[in-house]
Amino acid sequence: MLRKILSIAGKPGLYKLISQGKNMLIVESLIDGRRMPSHNQDKVVSLGEIAIYTEDEEMPLREVLALIKEHEQGAQISSIDIKNGSESSLREYMESVLPSYDKDRVRVSDMKKLFSWYNLLISTGNDDFSAPQEETPAE
Repeated sequence: MLRKILSIAGKPGLYKLISQGKNMLIVESLIDGRRMPSHNQDKVVSLGEIAIYTEDEEMPLREVLALIKEHEQGAQISSIDIKNGSESSLREYMESVLPSYDKDRVRVSDMKKLFSWYNLLISTGNDDFSAPQEETPAE
């Protein structure tokens, strides 16, 4: 599911991939549902390709989102102020969800983005953070 959810540099929120053209993608905003083109020069990243640094290795974003979902019991994050919260409160929340996150490489701005994305995904019903199913060829 996260493979079709995109982050586009310089544009707020997240976008769902609708279709692909020759030199562009057609995306739909998860915030307001508007469709628009995303061209080759836009930096587009699929959430399925993002990982969070931990002390041992990188953890796929879907696993971190699943940990937050479990911690919040499927609800949005309401225990901290994501936009205006103090650095210590954001770090404390991150540590309660993922104790092994790399405190040197994961910045507060990364945490704010992660928590905002989580709330947006939950509010729009895009809350299936399970591993992608391998497609088996039809026999």
